[in-house]
Amino acid sequence: MGQAQENPKDLPRRLTAEAVGTAFLLAAVVGSGIMGERLAGGNDAVALLANTVSTGAALSVLLLVFGPISGAHFNPAVTVAEGFLGGLAWRDVPAYLAVQVTGAIAGVVVANLMFDEPAVFFSQKERFGTGQWLGEFVATFGLLAVIQGCVRLRSSTVPLAVGGYITAAYWFTSSTSFANPAVTIARTLSDTFAGIDPMHAPAFIVMQFAGAAAATALFWWLVPPEPEGSIMTLWRST
Repeated sequence: MGQAQENPKDLPRRLTAEAVGTAFLLAAVVGSGIMGERLAGGNDAVALLANTVSTGAALSVLLLVFGPISGAHFNPAVTVAEGFLGGLAWRDVPAYLAVQVTGAIAGVVVANLMFDEPAVFFSQKERFGTGQWLGEFVATFGLLAVIQGCVRLRSSTVPLAVGGYITAAYWFTSSTSFANPAVTIARTLSDTFAGIDPMHAPAFIVMQFAGAAAATALFWWLVPPEPEGSIMTLWRST
Protein backbone atom coordinates (compact mmCIF):
# COMPACT_ATOMS: atom_id res chain seq x y z
CA MET A 1 0.00 0.00 0.00
CA GLY A 2 2.11 2.85 -1.29
CA GLN A 3 1.88 6.57 -0.81
CA ALA A 4 -1.33 7.98 -2.23
CA GLN A 5 -0.81 11.26 -4.03
CA GLU A 6 -3.46 13.39 -2.33
CA ASN A 7 -4.39 16.93 -3.34
CA PRO A 8 -4.53 19.04 -0.15
CA LYS A 9 -7.47 20.93 -1.65
CA ASP A 10 -9.49 17.71 -1.51
CA LEU A 11 -9.08 17.43 2.26
CA PRO A 12 -12.34 19.22 3.25
CA ARG A 13 -14.31 16.88 0.97
CA ARG A 14 -12.52 13.82 2.30
CA LEU A 15 -13.06 14.83 5.92
CA THR A 16 -16.74 15.55 5.31
CA ALA A 17 -17.15 12.12 3.72
CA GLU A 18 -15.42 10.47 6.68
CA ALA A 19 -17.58 12.35 9.19
CA VAL A 20 -20.88 11.69 7.43
CA GLY A 21 -20.06 8.07 6.67
CA THR A 22 -19.01 7.34 10.25
CA ALA A 23 -22.13 9.09 11.57
CA PHE A 24 -24.38 6.91 9.42
CA LEU A 25 -22.49 3.80 10.47
CA LEU A 26 -23.07 4.57 14.16
CA ALA A 27 -26.69 5.50 13.54
CA ALA A 28 -27.10 2.06 11.98
CA VAL A 29 -25.28 0.27 14.81
CA VAL A 30 -27.10 1.96 17.68
CA GLY A 31 -30.44 2.50 15.95
CA SER A 32 -30.76 -1.11 14.87
CA GLY A 33 -29.71 -2.18 18.36
CA ILE A 34 -32.52 -0.16 19.91
CA MET A 35 -35.08 -1.30 17.35
CA GLY A 36 -33.99 -4.92 17.61
CA GLU A 37 -34.13 -4.92 21.40
CA ARG A 38 -37.59 -3.35 21.43
CA LEU A 39 -39.03 -5.79 18.91
CA ALA A 40 -37.28 -8.93 20.17
CA GLY A 41 -39.36 -9.25 23.33
CA GLY A 42 -36.36 -10.01 25.51
CA ASN A 43 -34.74 -12.46 23.09
CA ASP A 44 -31.14 -11.26 22.88
CA ALA A 45 -30.32 -13.58 19.98
CA VAL A 46 -33.03 -12.00 17.82
CA ALA A 47 -31.93 -8.51 18.85
CA LEU A 48 -28.32 -9.32 17.96
CA LEU A 49 -29.39 -10.76 14.61
CA ALA A 50 -31.25 -7.55 13.75
CA ASN A 51 -28.28 -5.47 14.88
CA THR A 52 -25.89 -7.61 12.84
CA VAL A 53 -27.80 -7.57 9.55
CA SER A 54 -28.38 -3.83 9.68
CA THR A 55 -24.77 -3.02 10.53
CA GLY A 56 -23.23 -5.28 7.90
CA ALA A 57 -25.54 -4.05 5.16
CA ALA A 58 -25.09 -0.39 6.08
CA LEU A 59 -21.31 -0.74 6.19
CA SER A 60 -21.12 -2.25 2.71
CA VAL A 61 -23.30 0.52 1.26
CA LEU A 62 -21.38 3.28 3.02
CA LEU A 63 -18.09 1.90 1.70
CA LEU A 64 -19.46 2.02 -1.83
CA VAL A 65 -20.83 5.56 -1.42
CA PHE A 66 -17.94 7.27 0.35
CA GLY A 67 -14.99 5.12 -0.68
CA PRO A 68 -14.21 7.03 -3.88
CA ILE A 69 -14.11 10.31 -1.91
CA SER A 70 -12.17 9.60 1.28
CA GLY A 71 -11.20 5.94 1.17
CA ALA A 72 -14.08 5.25 3.59
CA HIS A 73 -11.95 4.35 6.59
CA PHE A 74 -14.58 5.24 9.24
CA ASN A 75 -12.12 3.76 11.71
CA PRO A 76 -9.02 5.22 13.43
CA ALA A 77 -7.29 1.83 13.37
CA VAL A 78 -7.63 1.69 9.58
CA THR A 79 -6.45 5.29 9.23
CA VAL A 80 -3.35 4.76 11.37
CA ALA A 81 -2.52 1.59 9.42
CA GLU A 82 -2.87 3.52 6.16
CA GLY A 83 -0.51 6.14 7.54
CA PHE A 84 2.12 3.52 8.34
CA LEU A 85 1.71 1.86 4.96
CA GLY A 86 1.90 5.13 3.04
CA GLY A 87 -1.69 5.08 1.84
CA LEU A 88 -2.52 8.34 3.65
CA ALA A 89 -0.25 11.30 4.29
CA TRP A 90 0.62 11.57 7.99
CA ARG A 91 -0.35 15.24 7.95
CA ASP A 92 -3.95 14.17 7.25
CA VAL A 93 -4.15 11.43 9.88
CA PRO A 94 -5.06 13.64 12.89
CA ALA A 95 -7.87 15.31 10.96
CA TYR A 96 -9.24 11.92 9.86
CA LEU A 97 -9.20 10.68 13.45
CA ALA A 98 -10.95 13.82 14.72
CA VAL A 99 -13.80 13.70 12.23
CA GLN A 100 -14.26 9.96 12.67
CA VAL A 101 -14.76 10.34 16.42
CA THR A 102 -16.93 13.45 15.98
CA GLY A 103 -19.05 11.76 13.30
CA ALA A 104 -19.43 8.63 15.41
CA ILE A 105 -20.68 10.65 18.38
CA ALA A 106 -23.08 12.57 16.15
CA GLY A 107 -24.45 9.30 14.76
CA VAL A 108 -25.12 7.95 18.26
CA VAL A 109 -26.83 11.18 19.34
CA VAL A 110 -29.10 11.06 16.29
CA ALA A 111 -29.92 7.39 16.88
CA ASN A 112 -30.78 8.08 20.53
CA LEU A 113 -33.05 10.97 19.55
CA MET A 114 -34.78 9.02 16.76
CA PHE A 115 -35.95 6.52 19.37
CA ASP A 116 -37.00 9.18 21.90
CA GLU A 117 -34.06 8.50 24.20
CA PRO A 118 -31.89 11.21 25.77
CA ALA A 119 -29.36 12.59 23.30
CA VAL A 120 -26.54 11.34 25.51
CA PHE A 121 -26.87 8.88 28.37
CA PHE A 122 -23.82 6.94 29.38
CA SER A 123 -24.01 3.20 28.97
CA GLN A 124 -23.92 0.85 31.93
CA LYS A 125 -23.58 -2.25 29.76
CA GLU A 126 -20.63 -4.27 31.02
CA ARG A 127 -18.17 -5.57 28.46
CA PHE A 128 -15.18 -6.67 30.49
CA GLY A 129 -12.71 -9.51 30.86
CA THR A 130 -9.92 -11.31 29.06
CA GLY A 131 -12.30 -13.19 26.80
CA GLN A 132 -13.87 -9.98 25.47
CA TRP A 133 -10.48 -8.27 25.16
CA LEU A 134 -9.21 -11.20 23.13
CA GLY A 135 -12.40 -10.98 21.09
CA GLU A 136 -11.61 -7.37 20.20
CA PHE A 137 -8.06 -8.28 19.21
CA VAL A 138 -9.35 -11.06 16.96
CA ALA A 139 -12.14 -8.91 15.51
CA THR A 140 -9.84 -6.03 14.60
CA PHE A 141 -7.06 -8.30 13.37
CA GLY A 142 -9.57 -9.95 11.05
CA LEU A 143 -11.01 -6.66 9.84
CA LEU A 144 -7.59 -5.25 8.92
CA ALA A 145 -6.63 -8.56 7.31
CA VAL A 146 -9.76 -8.48 5.15
CA ILE A 147 -9.16 -4.87 4.13
CA GLN A 148 -5.47 -5.23 3.39
CA GLY A 149 -5.76 -8.61 1.73
CA CYS A 150 -8.63 -7.55 -0.51
CA VAL A 151 -7.12 -4.17 -1.39
CA ARG A 152 -3.96 -5.83 -2.65
CA LEU A 153 -5.39 -8.98 -4.19
CA ARG A 154 -9.09 -8.47 -5.07
CA SER A 155 -9.78 -4.78 -4.71
CA SER A 156 -13.30 -4.76 -6.16
CA THR A 157 -14.52 -7.03 -3.35
CA VAL A 158 -13.66 -4.73 -0.45
CA PRO A 159 -17.16 -3.34 0.35
CA LEU A 160 -18.89 -6.73 0.36
CA ALA A 161 -15.97 -8.47 2.05
CA VAL A 162 -15.81 -5.95 4.90
CA GLY A 163 -19.58 -5.95 5.39
CA GLY A 164 -19.64 -9.73 5.33
CA TYR A 165 -16.77 -10.03 7.77
CA ILE A 166 -18.34 -7.65 10.31
CA THR A 167 -21.64 -9.51 10.01
CA ALA A 168 -19.88 -12.78 10.83
CA ALA A 169 -17.65 -11.31 13.52
CA TYR A 170 -20.66 -10.04 15.48
CA TRP A 171 -21.39 -13.70 16.11
CA PHE A 172 -18.04 -15.45 16.36
CA THR A 173 -16.28 -12.97 18.67
CA SER A 174 -17.11 -12.72 22.35
CA SER A 175 -17.19 -8.91 22.19
CA THR A 176 -19.59 -8.75 19.20
CA SER A 177 -16.84 -7.11 17.16
CA PHE A 178 -16.61 -3.40 17.86
CA ALA A 179 -13.26 -3.46 15.98
CA ASN A 180 -13.15 0.34 15.81
CA PRO A 181 -11.94 2.89 18.39
CA ALA A 182 -14.33 5.63 17.19
CA VAL A 183 -17.25 3.22 17.39
CA THR A 184 -16.18 2.20 20.89
CA ILE A 185 -16.00 5.78 22.13
CA ALA A 186 -19.37 6.69 20.65
CA ARG A 187 -21.15 3.60 21.95
CA THR A 188 -20.39 4.68 25.53
CA LEU A 189 -23.00 7.42 25.00
CA SER A 190 -26.05 5.17 24.62
CA ASP A 191 -27.30 2.99 27.45
CA THR A 192 -28.98 0.63 25.02
CA PHE A 193 -28.37 -2.77 23.45
CA ALA A 194 -25.25 -1.65 21.56
CA GLY A 195 -23.69 0.35 24.40
CA ILE A 196 -20.52 -0.15 26.42
CA ASP A 197 -19.68 1.17 29.87
CA PRO A 198 -17.18 4.07 29.49
CA MET A 199 -14.91 2.42 32.06
CA HIS A 200 -14.59 -0.63 29.83
CA ALA A 201 -13.90 1.23 26.58
CA PRO A 202 -10.14 1.92 27.04
CA ALA A 203 -9.21 -1.79 27.19
CA PHE A 204 -11.24 -2.41 24.02
CA ILE A 205 -9.44 0.42 22.23
CA VAL A 206 -5.99 -0.87 23.26
CA MET A 207 -6.81 -4.33 21.94
CA GLN A 208 -8.22 -2.89 18.71
CA PHE A 209 -5.00 -1.03 17.93
CA ALA A 210 -2.99 -4.12 18.89
CA GLY A 211 -5.02 -6.29 16.53
CA ALA A 212 -4.71 -3.75 13.74
CA ALA A 213 -0.92 -3.54 14.23
CA ALA A 214 -0.55 -7.33 14.15
CA ALA A 215 -2.59 -7.66 10.96
CA THR A 216 -0.71 -4.83 9.28
CA ALA A 217 2.63 -6.41 10.13
CA LEU A 218 1.49 -9.83 8.87
CA PHE A 219 0.20 -8.53 5.55
CA TRP A 220 3.28 -6.36 5.09
CA TRP A 221 5.15 -9.68 4.97
CA LEU A 222 2.54 -11.82 3.19
CA VAL A 223 1.83 -9.34 0.41
CA PRO A 224 4.55 -6.64 0.30
CA PRO A 225 3.19 -3.15 -0.40
CA GLU A 226 3.22 -1.81 -3.94
CA PRO A 227 3.08 1.82 -5.07
CA GLU A 228 -0.46 1.40 -6.38
CA GLY A 229 -1.79 -0.49 -3.38
CA SER A 230 -3.37 2.15 -1.13
CA ILE A 231 -7.05 2.30 -0.27
CA MET A 232 -7.35 5.70 -1.94
CA THR A 233 -5.75 4.37 -5.13
CA LEU A 234 -8.17 1.42 -5.01
CA TRP A 235 -11.25 3.65 -5.02
CA ARG A 236 -9.94 6.00 -7.67
CA SER A 237 -9.18 3.14 -10.04
CA THR A 238 -12.67 1.60 -9.89
